[in-house]
Amino acid sequence: MKALGTAATGMLAQQTNVDVIANNIANANTTGFKAGRAAFQDLIYQSLRREGAATGEGAMRPQAVDIGLGVQAAGVSRLNTQGGLTETGNQLDMAIDGRGYFVITRPDGTNAYTRDGSFTLSAEGEVVTLDGNLVEPAIVVPENTTQIEVSQDGIVQAYVGGEMEPQELGQINLATFINDAGLKPIGNNLFLQTEASGEAILAEPGEEGIGIVRHQYLEASNVDPVKQMTDLITAQRTYEMNSKTMTAADEMLQTTNQIR
Repeated sequence: MKALGTAATGMLAQQTNVDVIANNIANANTTGFKAGRAAFQDLIYQSLRREGAATGEGAMRPQAVDIGLGVQAAGVSRLNTQGGLTETGNQLDMAIDGRGYFVITRPDGTNAYTRDGSFTLSAEGEVVTLDGNLVEPAIVVPENTTQIEVSQDGIVQAYVGGEMEPQELGQINLATFINDAGLKPIGNNLFLQTEASGEAILAEPGEEGIGIVRHQYLEASNVDPVKQMTDLITAQRTYEMNSKTMTAADEMLQTTNQIR
């Protein structure tokens, strides 16, 4: 009887589903977080009788007897929908309204990408993430800066001391990818490019398909708590049904053994 193994794969699949949902709920307040959705595919089928097989006197079987062997996780799809924008009033907070990612330089010199624009200053006045990673390209804020402004196309300006005209400090660039879902999440709101995502395409904010920068805003998580709770209940019920299938299959085997 294959039902025991098939139901077991269903239980494992729903465990994966619950793990993904739990991570979504845990990050409901994480800046720039994108919810994930577990995707599944059926396993190979065992063919007991093939379609088209001769049944005698020129007749053939119109359909096969194929028994599925269960389900497996195919991947976790990231839902890259825009999160809500929340005004913070912080002069270094930035949100992306569109597809792009901020480019971050890690301590080993490699680049990572993030939707989290909650930036701050290092001891040298450089614009960095909350973990101290540099924003690329590097932007240094002078001492005695009284106000920072960032335009929608990513130009950073600062009013220094009593000057009436702002100084231009640099340009925020954004990166896009042919396949955003192929980016590898590494924690701390960072992603790495992979062969599946393709190379980063750098552009200035405001260009078509890139998005713009919203100064003094942060992008909220796109997690819908109500939907996640609904999905959690569905996953729990599906797990229970697979468990009952295993129990039924076990009882049938016990009955068969008693007959023998």
